[in-house]
Amino acid sequence: MYAFTYSHPASVAEALAGEGQFLAGGQSLLPSMKLRLAQPGAIVDLNGIAELAGIRVAGGQVEIGAMTRHADVAASREVQAAIPALAQLAGGIGDRQVRARGTLGGSLANNDPAACYPSAVLGLGATVVTDRREIAADDFFQGMYTTALDGGELIRCVRFPVPQAAAYLKFKQPASRFALVGVFVARTAQGVRVAVTGAGLSVFRHAELEDALNRSFTPDSAAGVKIDDSELNSDLHASARYRAQLISVQTQRAVAQILSAKTA
Repeated sequence: MYAFTYSHPASVAEALAGEGQFLAGGQSLLPSMKLRLAQPGAIVDLNGIAELAGIRVAGGQVEIGAMTRHADVAASREVQAAIPALAQLAGGIGDRQVRARGTLGGSLANNDPAACYPSAVLGLGATVVTDRREIAADDFFQGMYTTALDGGELIRCVRFPVPQAAAYLKFKQPASRFALVGVFVARTAQGVRVAVTGAGLSVFRHAELEDALNRSFTPDSAAGVKIDDSELNSDLHASARYRAQLISVQTQRAVAQILSAKTA
């Protein structure tokens, strides 16, 4: 390993006072450093900052601190009651080791094209709160590994509006357990939102599926939408055409799951 400086601040103010690459769960940064894909000269370890972790439910919102572990979101009775799909999503990320160390803020700041959390943030129309401002989900994700965050900007928490209903369906890549295609469907007071991860260069909303489901919230309505594969990923794991089919099927299943839960 090459030389770098390391700091372990105990507060947000202390973390922002220095300079360097923020380290959250380390599930992406540390492997990148080992492979020399990233070579930061300074590391600011956020794991000692208690104020960045925790879950609060109030005013029709679930607020989750940036340093909250995936495992804690999955196990939270408050999240399970308010947004079951979000708890389910967190419980399906990676394996136990990843869920025990990975964090919400780290996942969002990294914005891996196949990560699960971005689909929940975009699908629910959440707000990313940083040390400088509040960023709407529709403005946050800007491309492959690219977000609206400025250099040195720190995610403090994410505020998820509680939807009328939601579901997340993921077709896993067996080795990495990232989403080959993941679809988050949410019924909100403003209408249906459909967010797709794993299929493109970054998470994205699917306008045609949203329009169809706002007209008729049924699996058949989703099935009637032709998914354009011209800008979807194609690699050794799946072709763009296959991913397009998965978007359709996963959306239909998510809608069916929501309707089934409503009548149960």
